[in-house]
Amino acid sequence: MVLTDLPRWDLTEVFPDTGSPELAAARESFDADLHRLGEMFDAHGIRSVEPRQPTVADSEALDEVVAATNLVLEQVRVLSSYLFGVVAADARNDEAAGALSAHQTRLASLSTLLTRFDAWVAALGADALIAASTVAGDHGHTLRRAALAADHQMSEAEEALAAELSLTGSSAWARLHGDITSRLTADVLGPDGTVETMPMASVRGLATDPDPHRRKAAYEAEIAAWEGVTIPLAAALNGAKGELNALNRRRGWSDALEPALFTNGVDRATLDAMTTAVVQTLPSFRRYLQTKATWLGHGGGLPWWDLLAPIEAGEPTQVGWEEAVDRVQDAFGTYSPTLRRLAERAVDESWIDAGPRDGKRGGAFCMSIGGDASRILMNFDGSVDSTQTLAHELGHAYHNSQMVDRTPLQKRTPAALAETASIFCETVMVAAGLENASETERLTLLDMDLTGATQVVVDIHSRFLFERELTERRSARTLSVDELCETMLSAQQAAYGDGLDPTTRHRYMWAVKGHYFTPFYNWPYTFGLLFGLGLYARFVEDPERFRAGYDDLLSSTGLATAAELGSRFGIDISDGAFWQSSLDVLTARIDEFTTLAARHPRQL
Repeated sequence: MVLTDLPRWDLTEVFPDTGSPELAAARESFDADLHRLGEMFDAHGIRSVEPRQPTVADSEALDEVVAATNLVLEQVRVLSSYLFGVVAADARNDEAAGALSAHQTRLASLSTLLTRFDAWVAALGADALIAASTVAGDHGHTLRRAALAADHQMSEAEEALAAELSLTGSSAWARLHGDITSRLTADVLGPDGTVETMPMASVRGLATDPDPHRRKAAYEAEIAAWEGVTIPLAAALNGAKGELNALNRRRGWSDALEPALFTNGVDRATLDAMTTAVVQTLPSFRRYLQTKATWLGHGGGLPWWDLLAPIEAGEPTQVGWEEAVDRVQDAFGTYSPTLRRLAERAVDESWIDAGPRDGKRGGAFCMSIGGDASRILMNFDGSVDSTQTLAHELGHAYHNSQMVDRTPLQKRTPAALAETASIFCETVMVAAGLENASETERLTLLDMDLTGATQVVVDIHSRFLFERELTERRSARTLSVDELCETMLSAQQAAYGDGLDPTTRHRYMWAVKGHYFTPFYNWPYTFGLLFGLGLYARFVEDPERFRAGYDDLLSSTGLATAAELGSRFGIDISDGAFWQSSLDVLTARIDEFTTLAARHPRQL
């Protein structure tokens, strides 16, 4: 399927271009306000002090500091989103890359101020400050988390040095990964013997191509291309994880996972309960993969290149952009007119950069650009999976719109909760598609849904196992390319088991994903999927009651822990039974898929 004229996003609403006077003025204003914020911190003694009861002057200082910090954070959001968006859409824009690098340098000093704020709150006591100030009360969750974060701080000078060095350390390593992967191309062999050089995002998109020969050729081309860049990418990963381990030791964290749990507002017992339920359900996913392999004509496990292959039991599953948009908007309308209008607005106001191209970052993301507006980058390839991705990212945009009245400090949503709306929107899409589908249509739609679920449950479990092993081994020494590959293959074997053809596992998945530069970035997606399924079950039970509370929940994801928010809908995330009940929904879909696959074998 040839996709042309896919829409690009419009960032001129933010700034006309990277050389515009408007951007220069915004950067100057940010620099001035950041400097004033530093002076304010110094004047009020906002830093680590001896513990004491807060005074009236302290309450007044907090009110002033919180207001000024929110102002600076709002400027950060706009500037960061714009500059990152320009670079993500075009890695060859050296002017934007330079501006982004300079901006990140300024953010190091802001990071230092925020750690000083945490230490000051801890010394005076979050609860005492909250009791004495309305502003503090409005930011109560932020202050309590600040006090807890202060327990894992180095000295002020060490934290400032760490922030500064990160610019040439972990941040630079992550930027190197992005620069290499966004410019990487691969040579895909065509059935007529010709070779087509394609951007990596397009090559990976061929994993959903209806032509099995095309999928396999893309996989082989991808593996060959990654092999050529493993040395710098291994250096980047080793460098970032080495820095992380050193800082975690200095800050008193027990391991690399502990700070990620804190950042996400989830305790280890909850993660263990979820992981246990996932491991217990892996045999069901392996059964799904084996069934799909049989349907596609393979013996044994599914080859890697067919993990995302579409099951076309009826009409071809490739869709054009206009049809994808219509499907998403119609499905969103089954939930609420408000959600549908958000999807319509995103298209009408050019929020979406849709198609893959050379120099554009792979994958997909959504970012707030200020107010209730967002921008979405994706690599639409005409697959049903890409349609789901569109729904997913629009879910993030809807979430952003619900937080418009919150301050920047109140919007600091942990990743585990940031996936709530996106997964919920995907679930709405699946439910809408299945509602009036024939058996063959259900087979196709169930496969689409289970393909995504397999990535979020099984593949992310493999990534979790890989990163845990990587951080442990990196504490002793750097890992070679072969060791990284072996660790990745071992993790995939543990997760996929006999559901996957062991000779086709992807040894370079550690190089593909930039996620590893954010510690334990991946497991919150599993949390989000299963939490979202639990929320959808509450919606089905009582739609009107759910709608009445759902938007408020989204607006509050920076104001409470995951456990507190879940309890609003009767969800206990510490109970393994909750996670198993969500996974049981997927198991039931696997059972139906297996039955339908046997009833409707592939027509050759």
